[in-house]
Amino acid sequence: MAVDAESPTPSVAAAKLPETSLWANRKCLLICAVVSIANMQYGLDSAVMASLQAMPGFLAVFGHPDPRAAGGYGIDRTFQQLIGSLLTLGAFLSSIFAGLFAHYFGRRPALWLACFLSVLGSAIQIGTVDKGVVYFGRLVLGIGNGFLVTFSNIYCAEAAPAHLRAVMVALFSEWVNIGSIVGAVVTNATQKRLDKACYQIPVGIQFIVPVLLALGLFFVPESPRYLVNKGREAEAREALVRLRGEAWVVGEGEVEWVEMVRGIEEEKRLLRNVGPLDMFRGFFGLHETDAVTGSDLRRTLLCFATIATQTGSGSWFIISYSTYFMVVSGLTVSDAFKYSIMKTCFGLIGVNVGIYTMRHLLGRRGVMMVGTVFQGLCMLAMAIVATTSPGTALARDSLIAFMSLYIFAYNAFVGDASHPVATELVSTRLRSYTVGSAISLGYFLAWLTGFCSPYFINPDALNWGAKYGYIWAASNFICGLFYFLFLPELKGRTLEEIDELFERRVPAWKFKSTETNIMDEAMREVRNRDAQLLGSKTPVELVENRHEKEV
Repeated sequence: MAVDAESPTPSVAAAKLPETSLWANRKCLLICAVVSIANMQYGLDSAVMASLQAMPGFLAVFGHPDPRAAGGYGIDRTFQQLIGSLLTLGAFLSSIFAGLFAHYFGRRPALWLACFLSVLGSAIQIGTVDKGVVYFGRLVLGIGNGFLVTFSNIYCAEAAPAHLRAVMVALFSEWVNIGSIVGAVVTNATQKRLDKACYQIPVGIQFIVPVLLALGLFFVPESPRYLVNKGREAEAREALVRLRGEAWVVGEGEVEWVEMVRGIEEEKRLLRNVGPLDMFRGFFGLHETDAVTGSDLRRTLLCFATIATQTGSGSWFIISYSTYFMVVSGLTVSDAFKYSIMKTCFGLIGVNVGIYTMRHLLGRRGVMMVGTVFQGLCMLAMAIVATTSPGTALARDSLIAFMSLYIFAYNAFVGDASHPVATELVSTRLRSYTVGSAISLGYFLAWLTGFCSPYFINPDALNWGAKYGYIWAASNFICGLFYFLFLPELKGRTLEEIDELFERRVPAWKFKSTETNIMDEAMREVRNRDAQLLGSKTPVELVENRHEKEV
């Protein structure tokens, strides 16, 4: 399957199947939506924790009286750091072992385990007033969240058809923002309560997602690519037919199936033993010269860097501390909660703008480059106004405006595209290992951000306020430079085509224009097989003829 990057290849147009509509793929879309609800837990928790830090009833139990604070209570910096960072530390730990677990047990069992851990972590937090027990509950919940995020995104990437993969993996951002809105609305409704229910109710709503997901998984087939990789081809074919629904046309479905099997079998033939160290072929003395393993290091580094840019964009700072940040910047507690709802609504609008833009206008690479520029300018503007007009109504209003614009931009661009790109970049045989490790790295960086941010924004520490945006503006511009230099465009490619392009060591800027062989080979195999059975024009020839007319 591997050939030189410059060798002549057949026309791309002739090797492409017709793109089916979202309506024809509604069954797959519904299944991916069910699996993606896992990510709502992350949005719920982020909104709830960001709001509790500014809630008087919560601070009366876990904080200390402070007449200078807007609500009459302050929060200890160490407690603030730990409740935010322990969730990401737990997710970091679970993501490290995610690949190993999934390699042996599959995507669905991993998600069921995550549901159990999420329920357990939420229950621990509700039932205690001891800070140490809260820390333990945050850690357990984080372990569950790591599995939820990792495997929901891997599943959607492997289940979706190539031309709709960005849409279905971007359901991650849809559910995160829905969760954020629900969390912001619930905390706003309980913010004035001064009993324990003010925080127990918001934490309690986190039982909803794992219960719904655990039930929904009974109706979801296992990933067909995982099943093929484990040698269970009959189950894999049945799963693929279920996922495609009305979009399974005999000729087109057969070509997709054959392409999937050929790609995975070729990888398994060239490298029989698969392990975590395969991600780093080229390091630690693991020098490999064959095409498959030779591309693994590049794909791993790209996947890691893409996930890392989520933190590099400043999103974890905004997500984790936005409500508290607005309070210490001069807003009343009541106004901060209301603006948090508005901000999350902007995020949901941004997700849908981003999905359309990624599919119809700019593709993955363009969306992410535009996003980093937009996000960096929002952070820079927020910091400049805080520097030139500190403590004024202008600074307060600018903070609200640019934070809302930032949330819109992040969800429309980097937040929307980074997970689809990260899951597409890696091979099927290493996807659970690499994506799990990358998300683990992302959570480590998020933990680092969550741990360090209070030093910059807490009035008892550096008290930078919105001037903290200078750091994140520079970080966004650096991320944009990385996208421009190294990130390939993967729009419209099947996962097996992406494998071929990496095996041929195609440079990032040539991915969009380079032609591939694997689809032609799959069509040829199905044509020959059907010709022997039918002795006449085959469904694949009909597919080719129809597509030629469309072109």
